[in-house]
Amino acid sequence: MPNHVLFPCRRSRREFVWEMGAGFAGLALTSLLSKDGFFERYALAESPQRTLNPAAAKRPQLKPRAKACIFLMMNGAPSQVDTFDYKPELQKFAGKQLPADKKFTNSGGRKVGYLTPAWRKFQPGGESGLLISDYFPNVRKHADKLCVLNSCHTDSHAHGSALVAMNTGKTLIGRPSLGSWCVYGLGTENESLPGYVVILDKRGGPISGQPNWSSGFMPATHTGTLFRPQGDPILDLKGPGHITQAVQREQLDLLAQINQRHLDARPGGQELAARINSYELAYRMQTATPDAVDLSQETESTLKMYGIGKQPTDEYGRNCLIARRLVEKGVRFIQLYSGGGHLEETWDAHESIEKNHGRHGAEVDQPIAALLTDLEQRGMLEDTLIVWGGEFGRMPFSEGKDAPGRNHNPYGFSMWLAGGGVKPGTTYGKTDEFGFEAAENKVHLHDLHATILQIMGLDHERLTYFHQGRDESLTDVGGKVIHDILA
Repeated sequence: MPNHVLFPCRRSRREFVWEMGAGFAGLALTSLLSKDGFFERYALAESPQRTLNPAAAKRPQLKPRAKACIFLMMNGAPSQVDTFDYKPELQKFAGKQLPADKKFTNSGGRKVGYLTPAWRKFQPGGESGLLISDYFPNVRKHADKLCVLNSCHTDSHAHGSALVAMNTGKTLIGRPSLGSWCVYGLGTENESLPGYVVILDKRGGPISGQPNWSSGFMPATHTGTLFRPQGDPILDLKGPGHITQAVQREQLDLLAQINQRHLDARPGGQELAARINSYELAYRMQTATPDAVDLSQETESTLKMYGIGKQPTDEYGRNCLIARRLVEKGVRFIQLYSGGGHLEETWDAHESIEKNHGRHGAEVDQPIAALLTDLEQRGMLEDTLIVWGGEFGRMPFSEGKDAPGRNHNPYGFSMWLAGGGVKPGTTYGKTDEFGFEAAENKVHLHDLHATILQIMGLDHERLTYFHQGRDESLTDVGGKVIHDILA
């Protein structure tokens, strides 16, 4: 079938079949296209006005292994050779230069030093014996739950563009984020809460800002909703004291009628349709959100497990616990940032790996371990996917002679997955002997995204959105699912 025949699918199924030929021939064509997944594939590209709530739950394209995803974003880029990728060769060749055949771009023109071994000891965890450094002693207790990807690589060595790429698939601003694609393809199981939630670090957001959780060219309905990292996660959840809930409902109904009349006269107004839906969501959130983020409902032992009420774990512990509560209530995609602002306030350890990773590791290690424990105890880990990682890794050599920091490295780094249908207690892929570049079973960020979508029940080649004359996708059909890590 020529490509130009595909575009009428944005009409109804009946209209499409009528144009292709009525009668038995049309019925036969409908049957063939249905079996091929044609209508399911292109139904997602219909107008956002097709349902009262564009974020309503939708049927997955594939059998899902997980219903929700929690992405633990280590903003600033942790060092793989100091956390999850043990390289004894660095000790053997300490003080020597990286071999000349290893070509790289030196980010920021910083000094290039000598091969430097891990700053903290690696030790085996669990029955699997996964080697994890002492920056994550509590996570190491969950080694048998982790699937560590030690051969990740990406397309940029600059924080801003690399973060955008890790979140949207490309270094260019203006594309939908991974969370947006998940909510677009699957909707949310709780229409009184956002389908996609982002919680930043109190020190600030990523330097590339809002494009990291944007819905790009999709309707604004699919944009990530920001929760504040401290205090009330969302402001103004309580309505005005002088207006009753019944009066507020009447006002919103009148506003919706006026907006809908305007929209009916101007079909295709995605932004207005999204705004109409946002008013309704905001009204429902006044009831649902306070309960979802009310940690007073948790037991004292649970709060203690997450490190809430003490430093340095209080903030990330609260955010991890809120993430678990949101997943319980049907939120589809949640991203929690560790590190905010720039340089040492993030995982960007130019000055000192030990000082930087010691600080940020202590903030997140206990809360992440608690999240894994809590999800498992509640029977939720099997259908919740946890993703951990940063925008790239760090070089195996120092920044100058006897310097304790490391520069950016997009050529090879580590991430890990847990829960949601991945093989536990395993590693996949390898970097070279120095931990410099991916050398075996390379995992590009498109492969990572394709695999996450697959776990969530979405086919990265079929999940498309029609924009400017072409069907766009998260991976641009450039990734491959890593089937070897799927349980």
